[in-house]
Amino acid sequence: MAHSILIKDTTREERIEIVRKGLAFCGDGSCENCSGCSMGVGSIDTMYQPYIDGEMELAEVNMMNAADHYTLGG
Repeated sequence: MAHSILIKDTTREERIEIVRKGLAFCGDGSCENCSGCSMGVGSIDTMYQPYIDGEMELAEVNMMNAADHYTLGG
C-alpha cells in the first residue's frame, strides 16, 4: 500500500520530498524551476508552498492551479 501524502500523515520534510519527486518527471530527478513544463509553475516555492507548510492539501493546490490555467471545452 502506498504511503499517504496527506498533511496529517506527513512531516514538512516529507512534503518537500513529495513535491520534489513529483516534479522530477521531466528529466534527471531534479526540478530546476525552468517553467518549461506544461505545469509552468516556475517555482515550487510559489505553487506548492501552502502544501509544504501544511496549510492546503496537495490535491487542493493542484486544483487551484488547474482552475487558474485551464478552461473546459476551450
